[in-house]
Amino acid sequence: MKIAINTSGVDYGDMGFSEFEKLGEVVYFKNVPRGELFEIAKDCDAIIINKVIIDEEFLSRCPKIKYIGVFATGYNVVDLDACRAHGVVVCNAPDYSTHAVCQHVFGLLLNFYGRIGEYNASVAAGGWVKSDNFCYYLGTMREIYGKNFGVYGYGNIGKAVAKVAEAFGANVFVCTRTVPENCAYKTVGFEEMLKTCDIISLHCPLTGSTAKMINRSTLALMKRDAVLVNTARGGLVDERALAEALNGGKLGGACLDVVDSEPMAADNPLLGAKNCIITPHSAWLARETRERLFGIVAGNLKAFIEGKPRNVVNNK
Repeated sequence: MKIAINTSGVDYGDMGFSEFEKLGEVVYFKNVPRGELFEIAKDCDAIIINKVIIDEEFLSRCPKIKYIGVFATGYNVVDLDACRAHGVVVCNAPDYSTHAVCQHVFGLLLNFYGRIGEYNASVAAGGWVKSDNFCYYLGTMREIYGKNFGVYGYGNIGKAVAKVAEAFGANVFVCTRTVPENCAYKTVGFEEMLKTCDIISLHCPLTGSTAKMINRSTLALMKRDAVLVNTARGGLVDERALAEALNGGKLGGACLDVVDSEPMAADNPLLGAKNCIITPHSAWLARETRERLFGIVAGNLKAFIEGKPRNVVNNK
C-alpha cells in the first residue's frame, strides 16, 4: 500500500510516523498547490490529511485512492457524498482532544476573567518592582463561580467542559440538538441560553444549520457582559458582527481559538477588537494529545487494511 501523509499542522519535529511506515510505502507532503497534490496522490491507495480539501475533482484525478484518514475529529473538508460515490472510506479521530480542548477553554476564561496575561506582562515590564504596595490593580477581575455557564453541544468535549464548569461552582446549562438522557444539567433552548448565560462555550460541528449561528440577531440576545468562548469551528461565528458587538460594548468579551479562515487574515475584523483573546487553533497541540491522535489515525488505517474499518464517517 502506498500512503500519502499531509504533515502540515501536525508535525513539529517531536513526533514520529513509524506506525504509518509499518503499514506501507509513505510519501510525506506539506501545504502544496492543488496541482502538485494531484501528482503526489495519483499513485496512492490512501491519503491522511488535516486541512486538505477532498472533493469530486480530487477523487476523479486520484482514482486509486480508496481510503482517506483525517488528522482530526471534524471532517468538513471532505465531501462525503463524493467519497461514497467513488467507494472511498473516510475515517476520523474521535475524542482524541477532549482533555486538551477542555483545558484550553478554561485557560482562556481564566486568562480573561483574571487578566493573567496583562498582569504577567506588567510584572515583566517592572510594574511590581515599582509598586508601593504588595499588589496592584489593572482592572476588573471576575469569578467563574456562580456564573450561568452555557454549553452548546453535548458531545465528549461539551460534557467535559460542563463537568469542569460545575467544579468551578458555575450553574451549568446545556443546549444540544438531541436532548441527552440522564443529563446532570438543565437543558435549555438556544434562545434561553443566549438570554440567561454569562458564559457560552461552543462545542458543536460546523454544518449548514450551525454556520454563523452567532450573528447580529443572536448576539443582540446575549447579556452585555457575557463572554463567548469558541474552541470548535470559526465558521460558527459571524466575525464582523462579533467585532461590532465587542467594540460597541454590547458584549463583555470573546475567547477564541478558531476563526473562519485559517491562518488568520490580516483584515480579520477580530484582530484588535476590544476584550477579545485569540489563540491560533492551538487547543489540541499538547504533546499527549497529538500522540493520542497519531495512535488513533494509524490504528484506523491498520484496521482498514485488515478489512475491519473503524471510525468510518461515510458509511450511511
